[in-house]
Amino acid sequence: MSFGGHPIGSGRALRLDPFALPVQYAARDSGADGQIRQVELDRDRVVMRRAVRGIRMNVGVPVAEFRGVSFRMLPPENGEPAASAVVLEHRDSGLSVPLFMATDGSDLIAEWKSWSRVLGLPMLVVDGDGSLREPYRRIGGVAVGAPSPRRRRRSALKLRRPRFLMRRKTGRPGAEPLIHRDEHEIIARS
Repeated sequence: MSFGGHPIGSGRALRLDPFALPVQYAARDSGADGQIRQVELDRDRVVMRRAVRGIRMNVGVPVAEFRGVSFRMLPPENGEPAASAVVLEHRDSGLSVPLFMATDGSDLIAEWKSWSRVLGLPMLVVDGDGSLREPYRRIGGVAVGAPSPRRRRRSALKLRRPRFLMRRKTGRPGAEPLIHRDEHEIIARS
C-alpha cells in the first residue's frame, strides 16, 4: 500500500475532527506488516486492525480502558522535522493511538482539550522521564484549584445592595430608643 512512493500513513501530519466520530484512518505501527494499522475510533470504543507475519488481528478496546489524552513532543525522524502530537494513551503502549500530529503547534492545545472533552478522558502530559501525569489537580471529574475571588470585593458595584434586598426598605432607628427602667419581668414561674 503506497501513495506517491511513500507508505500510507508515513507522513507526520494527522488531523482528525473530534466532533465527527466515528472515523477510520491509517496509523503507523512498527510491529505490523507494512508498518501500518487501520484504526476505527468511536466515542465508545477503538478497533485496531493489523497483520503481523501474515496473521490478521482485530483488537477492540473500550475508550474507558484508556488512561487519557496526552500531549507529546516527537523528535525529528528520517529527515522530517520535530512534531507535536495528541495521543490516546493506553497502559499498553502498543495500543496507544495518535489523534493529531503536526509540525507546528498552532492548534495543539485546542485539539488536546477537544479530544479530552469528547472522549470523556483526562488530559495528560508526558514528564521528562516518560511517565504520564495530569497537568491539573482533580477529584473525579471535577477540577480542583484555588477558589476564585468573590466578584464584589474588587467590583465597582461592591457598595450596591443585592437585588433581592432592593425590594425591602432599610431599617431606620427611631429618634429615641425606648428604654424601660426599674420594671420587673413578667414570666411564668412555677
